[in-house]
Amino acid sequence: MSETIPHSGALRRQLRTTARLTALIGGPLFWLGTLLHPARDGWSIAAVGERYGLTHDVQAAGLLLQVICLASVIALGTQITRRRDLRAWYAALTGTLLWFALIIFDGSHNPVRAEYAPSLVHQPADLDTPAALIVFPALLVFPLGYVWLARTLGRHGLRWAGVLLGVGATVYTVGGLFIFTSGPRFGLIQLFEVTGATSYAVGFVLLGRAAANDLHQPR
Repeated sequence: MSETIPHSGALRRQLRTTARLTALIGGPLFWLGTLLHPARDGWSIAAVGERYGLTHDVQAAGLLLQVICLASVIALGTQITRRRDLRAWYAALTGTLLWFALIIFDGSHNPVRAEYAPSLVHQPADLDTPAALIVFPALLVFPLGYVWLARTLGRHGLRWAGVLLGVGATVYTVGGLFIFTSGPRFGLIQLFEVTGATSYAVGFVLLGRAAANDLHQPR
């Protein structure tokens, strides 16, 4: 026998509550992990020990909650009036999952590398094929997915949430790219990543509040 489908009103309340809580916790948690992130060169990573991995665990937990938030908002069907709208949500969801994979990989790989070859940490010479299959798609899809989502949110009355998410994801990613273009000791890396993560986190908070209040439901 098929299971009884719960009342649609109760389902929507559950989804709105889930979207709100995961956004309110997931965005700030990712910001906190970014804020506490130690220096990114191999010698500094070796010196801080478990702290490097711990900050990545905090970021990963925040990203996982964001994935749940995005999936809940998609399930709500909030102003998805055409295929491009749905694709934008899927792009942001995919980018978040890819960045989650990058954070997990980076947080586990680099402390080990720092113990015996600190000069190779966050250097192009350490970017082999398996690592590249994680890093490059994440660097591309994460910012582009949220820029695309920003345009979709703007069309449905959530302009500020979209702008903060799109700008935040882009600025944060640029900070990460500085590691490879200017070296892991470059002083602007942390500034860009924290600034981007701050905007990104606030954007998620606004998105969660909108989902909770059903502000962007079809009228």
